[in-house]
Amino acid sequence: MEDAEVEELFGTAGIRGDVRTRVTPAFALRVAAAAGRDGGEFVVGRDGRESGPALVAAVEAGLTAAGARVVRVGQVPTPALAFASRGRRGVMVTASHNPPTDNGLKFFRDGQEYDREAERRVERRVADPGPPAEWTDWAGSERADPLPHYREAVVEYARPLGASLEGLRVVVDCGNGMASVATPRVLAAMGADTIALNDNVDGHFPGRESKPTPESLADLRTFVAGDGAELGFGHDGDADRIVVLDGDGEIVHEDTVVAILAERYVRESRARDPVVVTTPNASARIDERVRAAGGRVERVRLGALHEGVEAAYGEGGPETAVVFAAEPWKHVHPGLGPWIDGVTSAAVLARLVAAEGLASLREPVAERPYRKVSVPCPDEHKRAAMATLETTLPDAFPEATLDTEHGVRLERPDGSWLLVRPSGTEPYVRLYAESDDVDDLVERARERIETAVERAG
Repeated sequence: MEDAEVEELFGTAGIRGDVRTRVTPAFALRVAAAAGRDGGEFVVGRDGRESGPALVAAVEAGLTAAGARVVRVGQVPTPALAFASRGRRGVMVTASHNPPTDNGLKFFRDGQEYDREAERRVERRVADPGPPAEWTDWAGSERADPLPHYREAVVEYARPLGASLEGLRVVVDCGNGMASVATPRVLAAMGADTIALNDNVDGHFPGRESKPTPESLADLRTFVAGDGAELGFGHDGDADRIVVLDGDGEIVHEDTVVAILAERYVRESRARDPVVVTTPNASARIDERVRAAGGRVERVRLGALHEGVEAAYGEGGPETAVVFAAEPWKHVHPGLGPWIDGVTSAAVLARLVAAEGLASLREPVAERPYRKVSVPCPDEHKRAAMATLETTLPDAFPEATLDTEHGVRLERPDGSWLLVRPSGTEPYVRLYAESDDVDDLVERARERIETAVERAG
């Protein structure tokens, strides 16, 4: 069957949707049966959503009937499921930061999310299902508990960085998600004075919505500011995302967090060609700190950090090492594994703060004003509008360096930048800009975007 005839089931982070209309048990059964045709062993875990047990049962049935062996690991953070999938495959039943009415499926192989090729293989099989495996090949299942080993691995990985957490006061808002069984325990094991909020796993997310935002983290921000803590962390439902707060309860910009970690990993690396992988909408402050540390930055489309890591190795030589990969709120620590891991980010950042203080870590990072704007553009006009912008935007900013691999990105000599890219899900062209004169930069760019959209029509 031609790929053009196959329905795209996977988004930028697995499959997600409403459990009554999209990610139903029947749907999960079909997708798991398609994935299970690869055979071998699959670890299967879930977050705390109420729909999780039913979907896990469907996933296990689909995998088993396809001839795969299932290892059930119960409720775990997504990073722990990825950790457990090393040397085999894995399925995490989670909708991450989506509302409790949703759920989803995320697939791993050897600790790494499925790439686009593997996702398309599953989609083709869903569209053209084969018969079940012979009943004698239905391999059954067993139980395992990877959580203690995962927590220990995070502690040992972070230990060489920074300093002891003895005396460091940290507040963690687990959001009634799977961070409850990971981050507070990891920080406490390293000696931190740890306070946990919303640390009971509850699929209704009664403490706050699962997505950590300035609004949903209001209680955490107030608590940190009034408690005398030096650091705060907020997680989403499956603990792959992390938001960082300073001692005043203010959220540290996500690109500043990436810049701090990226610079440190580059400085710690012994590779001759240390690389940091990030996304097109990431700030030039990351490039500045990575260059200062002696490394370089490679960019990849949103939701494809794992593909960017592979590409960096494929294009680099034997002296290339990807030391860190990140997009907003989501970080990959290659020294531990190829998965996105908010728990490990909390451990590493806490040790760096214990050694140097957050203010000292932030001081060299140029934090310029940032804006994101959506310009209406019908889907059928996006291609023509972007083609026009590849010429008109560089003409408007002749001093800037042009990159058109993931939209139109212009980086100016003073470190300010703008990115224009079509939305993949909505009728908009997105404009991202960061500059000391960001309002002027946005207005100049918006004028050209609107003109390009008008011409495309």
